[in-house]
Amino acid sequence: MYHRGEIAVQTRAGVREHAERAQAVIREAIPEVAAAFLAEQPMIVLGGAEGPGEPGGADGPGGAGRIWATLLAGEPGFIRAPNPLTVTVDATPSAHDPLAHALGRPAKVGMIAVSPATRRRMRVNGLAHPTRRGLRIDVHQVISNCPKYIQRRDFRLLPPEERLPASVRGGPALTPGQQLAISTADTFFIATATPDGDADASHRGGNPGFVQVLSPTHLRWPDYAGNAMFLTLGNLALNPAAGLLFPDWRNGSLLHLTGVARTGWAAGEAARVPGAERLVDFLVGEVREIAHAVPLGWTRPDYSRHNPPVAPAGD
Repeated sequence: MYHRGEIAVQTRAGVREHAERAQAVIREAIPEVAAAFLAEQPMIVLGGAEGPGEPGGADGPGGAGRIWATLLAGEPGFIRAPNPLTVTVDATPSAHDPLAHALGRPAKVGMIAVSPATRRRMRVNGLAHPTRRGLRIDVHQVISNCPKYIQRRDFRLLPPEERLPASVRGGPALTPGQQLAISTADTFFIATATPDGDADASHRGGNPGFVQVLSPTHLRWPDYAGNAMFLTLGNLALNPAAGLLFPDWRNGSLLHLTGVARTGWAAGEAARVPGAERLVDFLVGEVREIAHAVPLGWTRPDYSRHNPPVAPAGD
């Protein structure tokens, strides 16, 4: 069932009937085809709250803790669904990871598995428990998503001799290099949560330049046509805390941002951005960049035919 934030956004967007039909793709258990898909993946993105009072962190809106997104990687098979109500992940975040502390105890998480090679994706939300090998997630929600805006890429796991040690740097704002990486990105992931902490992770894609860097602490991106469920914007309607993740597809580095996001509904503003139905503004609260965080490398992208064109900077 949709919560009141999702219903409010669906109603404002004029897609309530479409959203009700789309609700059929939301399940409470993992079907066999989805379990097989998970077992083929070399990565999974997780989102959740760092938790109130965590070391080095401030509480987010409502005191629920700031939201972050992260990425775990491994040999295909490191993600499994041993039964329809459970997912296991044989990987743990590094000590530098902003969700490392939160995932060391039971925590509500949103997950999205994306296969750039096949342009498929699915989301799994639930309660994560730490295990000796990584995580066990008690599944609450399984959501199939369409292939729109996914750039096709093939992956390779870096052999040990090519892996460089991870290093971390952070701050309250984006450096010039980080701004350039975001302004030329074709993919990012966004984590959100309800005021009760029920988390979700989602994918955003477009042609390079679809994310605008308006200042070292202000990003904006277009909200393109999707599945009409508005799970992300519905969460933001109730709780503006959000976490963004920009992966470096060449070397496995991860750029994590946490802050607040708000949806702009002014039709005139959106009309100036090709393909945009709305615009989303994100204000940065903290930046954490982890170089060589995961042992994955990817090929150059084949951009999705669904990507709208990007207006030249300054237009």
